[in-house]
Amino acid sequence: MPCFSCELLVNKKHRLGAGFVPHPLCRPSIPFDADPGDPKGLLEIRAARAARDLFSSARAEGLSLVGVSGYRPYARQLYLYQKAADLRYVAPPGASEHQTGLALDVSCPSVSLELIEEFARTPEGLWLASNAHLHGFILRYPKHKEKITGYAWEPWHIRYVSKSLAFYLHLTGLTLEEYHQSTAPSAAP
Repeated sequence: MPCFSCELLVNKKHRLGAGFVPHPLCRPSIPFDADPGDPKGLLEIRAARAARDLFSSARAEGLSLVGVSGYRPYARQLYLYQKAADLRYVAPPGASEHQTGLALDVSCPSVSLELIEEFARTPEGLWLASNAHLHGFILRYPKHKEKITGYAWEPWHIRYVSKSLAFYLHLTGLTLEEYHQSTAPSAAP
């Protein structure tokens, strides 16, 4: 049984330790651009089930979503961070949601499975923005919220948070940071 909340906030200010590994991890039944033994093809079990349903719904609409990157261990994030040319898109180690197994980067064949802003204008990207919340996912780094999330707009990066929270965030337009700030106990005057 999962031992952490899917509402967990992970960012540059709220980091995971090097030893954090979500359990259980599994390979979701979705098209994935990852070799069978590659950890990036894994998701935490709740996210894997929701991704299967999300991708199935997209497929029923004639759309072709493909998973590009799921789980990413701390050591892999450290390597990517050290090699990054643009740190607006790469989290420091411990600050990546991919380490939770709840985050998934997606793309589609019409943009050659690349993780680029043009994905937002594809039929798959437009559908994802309108339907991800119905399956418990949010578009984690929305446009015009860069100062709040600390990351550039990523229309390909979805995060599992549960159906109820995803629906709430979709309706209100809040980021996960804003949600956590609004639910934090207020300090005494």
